[in-house]
Amino acid sequence: METPDTSTYMIAGFVISFVTLGLYVLSLYIRNRNLQRDAETLESLDKLPAKK
Repeated sequence: METPDTSTYMIAGFVISFVTLGLYVLSLYIRNRNLQRDAETLESLDKLPAKK
């Protein structure tokens, strides 16, 4: 009995893992960018004179 060749499944698993990890890192980057934008907006609103 011969050992089955499962290298195709291994490569597919690595590809799926790297794509998933890449999407996660991209999501973190976008969230961080939006958080920085929100922080800048809040800082600029804090500098406005208060209404009486």
